[in-house]
Amino acid sequence: MVDIFLFLCEGLLYVAVMVALLHLRHLIGLGVFVAALGVLHFIETYLAAVFYVQLPIGSISPGSVVLFSGKLMMILLLYVKEDAATVRQPIYGLLAGNFLTVALGLLLQQHGGLITDSHRSADFAFLNEMGWLMVWGTVLLYIDSILIILMYERLGRHLRGAPGIRFFLCGATVLTFDQAGFYLALHAINGAPAEVFWSGWIAKMAAALFYSVVLGGYLHVLRFAPVNDPGRPIGDVFNTLTFRERYEDLLSRSGRDSLTGVFDRSRFEFLAPRLIRNATTSGNRISLMMIDADHFKSINDRFGHLEGDHVLKAIANALTLGLRQSDHLFRYGGEEFVVICEGLDPAHAMSRAEDIRQLVIGSVMTPDHMPVTISIGVAGAPADGETVNALLSAADERLYRAKKLGRNCVVGIQS
Repeated sequence: MVDIFLFLCEGLLYVAVMVALLHLRHLIGLGVFVAALGVLHFIETYLAAVFYVQLPIGSISPGSVVLFSGKLMMILLLYVKEDAATVRQPIYGLLAGNFLTVALGLLLQQHGGLITDSHRSADFAFLNEMGWLMVWGTVLLYIDSILIILMYERLGRHLRGAPGIRFFLCGATVLTFDQAGFYLALHAINGAPAEVFWSGWIAKMAAALFYSVVLGGYLHVLRFAPVNDPGRPIGDVFNTLTFRERYEDLLSRSGRDSLTGVFDRSRFEFLAPRLIRNATTSGNRISLMMIDADHFKSINDRFGHLEGDHVLKAIANALTLGLRQSDHLFRYGGEEFVVICEGLDPAHAMSRAEDIRQLVIGSVMTPDHMPVTISIGVAGAPADGETVNALLSAADERLYRAKKLGRNCVVGIQS
């Protein structure tokens, strides 16, 4: 009973600390959570390989049951609260670090080495064994993460309002696959008996239930309402195979502009306050551009509204090409667009705006092959304020100045 109680305490400590780090990511940064996840990787693999506790169901390793099971569920929680592109970062980091461990271990063995005063020498056999076990474990984790995210998405069609049940079904299924994969490595390297597989599987099912109850309760208490910028390109297997359900929820409430395909004004009113508030509370830079197509009324008057619509679409496409993946583009109304640039101060936003202006001139034409130009006003927090209205007001005033200066220019805080 003492050992079972200790397992429970270990699980509670793990989930409490990791959930707290993830919950506070906007204040202390997501890197804290990711680094903690990575630091635990070595002890998790070491314990899973050499340290077991005898329970009534058999020999159980805290590294496998508490730490690995917890890590997989934390990765699923990270996906729920962020996105698949964020999930891949710690996994890629673990893969790179593990391969580097193996490579350095092989090189280090070429040194002559010295015996220390305590007559201890480096145990390179242990280092090699752990290195390859960690590589294999991380490869399994990569596959596990794809599977658990895919399964979570599919179950969302039927159990959208029951995250705890989805966590358990996903965790139990994928941990079964992982237990088989990791046991094969342990059997090949250490000759682990079959009893290790079965006792470990039973314990992982219990861990899946424990973490599902805790994390499901966490999401329920917070009444979790996720928000996502889906403007990332599909550049890796996670993004190729998965589409976040909260993106679909958000689209159902306030979607994209039907003409240009970019975010519409209702999305701006929903998303912009959060982006600006998160940036200002965490001390990060954020800038806002207000963009207006020059002489657009004359384009409609001369060529008709259908051609005017084509020009607006071409402008939106050019703006999209000129922005970073992390920027947010909205059609604010008529021929006006707004861009929110996270992590950019006004000076760098001015440079970005100038690049966009030149891109539009070079790629957007009227039906008579005349270049279309845009004017841009740039504002930034905290210099121009720390609210949406303050930044919009400052950017709009500078856009008006750009028009007065003859159009086809960028005006910012220093202009």
